[in-house]
Amino acid sequence: MKKYYSNNFNDTKVFKKMSINSEIVTQMIYGDSFSIIIKKNEWLKIRIKEDGYIGFIKKKNFIPYDKATHKVCKLFANIYKYPNNSKINKKLTYGSKIKIKNIKLNFGKFENNWVKMDCIKLISHENKNIFSKIKIFKDVKYFWGGKTYKGLDCSALVQLFFNYNNRYCPRDAKDQIKYFKKNIKLKNIKKNDIIYWKGHVAVALSKTKLIHAYGPRKKTLIMNIQKTIRLIKKTTNLDVSFIKRI
Repeated sequence: MKKYYSNNFNDTKVFKKMSINSEIVTQMIYGDSFSIIIKKNEWLKIRIKEDGYIGFIKKKNFIPYDKATHKVCKLFANIYKYPNNSKINKKLTYGSKIKIKNIKLNFGKFENNWVKMDCIKLISHENKNIFSKIKIFKDVKYFWGGKTYKGLDCSALVQLFFNYNNRYCPRDAKDQIKYFKKNIKLKNIKKNDIIYWKGHVAVALSKTKLIHAYGPRKKTLIMNIQKTIRLIKKTTNLDVSFIKRI
């Protein structure tokens, strides 16, 4: 039986090669799980359980997999040393998964930390509209390979909301295009449709607006759909390749 571990750190960078100078291909957020393929010196080659992604991470004191009970439902949740507001230990990003062991004074305890209960939902919780909270990432900086409130890329912005709602979604845009089957024409676009260019993705907020983590502007932006299509065509000579409906 395959053994899994949980990422018990705020975020863990996953590299393309066994070098910190290698490309960061993704991150594991708190509570993501993984299996080890190879151990070599201070490195682990891993496969992430949630999306099957393979990469390299530095060895840390990871814990054996333990099923989470709750997940962070805000852009980030402050994590406290005690069940009060006295000392913030760290912050956990949206979608981080934790196992609550005790509740006291509207705080939940996991490991040796405390989090406000209004910052988390039961792991089984799902939003009827999968992208209902996507605007919380507005103005978050663009970071290639990132998946957190500190920085993320365009395909992570899509994947995070599927994962939060207990649904599978590939990590990279090229794989998302293959995974989502229903194609839509631009004239029929509506809220929650996903727009793909080669190497880029955005989510429609309406027939006229979209949101995307946009590398050239270095942050997550809400923009006009038609203006964005013209801008990307002008700057990269790329047309929209697919529009997918979920």
